Amino acid sequence: MDVANNWSDYELIDMANGEKLEKWGNITLVRPDPQIIWKNKTNPKAWEKADAIYKRSKTGGGSWEYKNKLPASWHIKYKNLTFNIKPMGFKHTGLFPEQAVNWDWMIEKIKSEKREIKVLNLFAYTGGATCAALSAGASVCHVDSSKGMTLWAKENVESSRTCR
Repeated sequence: MDVANNWSDYELIDMANGEKLEKWGNITLVRPDPQIIWKNKTNPKAWEKADAIYKRSKTGGGSWEYKNKLPASWHIKYKNLTFNIKPMGFKHTGLFPEQAVNWDWMIEKIKSEKREIKVLNLFAYTGGATCAALSAGASVCHVDSSKGMTLWAKENVESSRTCR
């Protein structure tokens, strides 16, 4: 298994009790993750410094509890890509940082070809793979059923082109 460890603006700091402590740029978030089965925090003090914590509701969904005022959105970079991060009402931030290994693979494959590459990105969310493929020179058709996610992807494409 490849690990996405080439980030400079994202870090998984700790994980325990069904939650992960993450640093997104200069902002630290606690988000639930049912795959986290470890019981003990390796750095309990770091958890106390989180800027926001996503709290699940007993009736479904949840909400963010802000310990510090956060911007509505902010940028993080992965190599030459720039993404807009926004805490959403369903615990997401608009990016799956573990997918960076796939972006690297895709970029390498596209750049190594000596022909035009066309990519159809289905269920494309906010466009991490779309931005990666575009940065490597492919033409991309980005498809998502949510208009909001497609608009967010356009923001990420624009940010990746202008925030290098």
